[in-house]
Amino acid sequence: LDRTKKGNSIVVLNLPQGELKSQFIRLGITEGSMVKVYERLPGGTVVLQKNRQEIAVGSDLAKKIKVVVQ
Repeated sequence: LDRTKKGNSIVVLNLPQGELKSQFIRLGITEGSMVKVYERLPGGTVVLQKNRQEIAVGSDLAKKIKVVVQ
């Protein structure tokens, strides 16, 4: 996720295990979900958009999430 570009549509392949995975699932992002890279912020933060919801993911966490660009 940390190497994606603004505007890309991505499919989540792998989320980190444990509490973080649970939090993503509560937000509607699961493995196999399609989301849009809404914004790239200074410092490596990635803002994802799913439906009308925006979720900011810090750079350290973004490095742990495997995605494929559609």
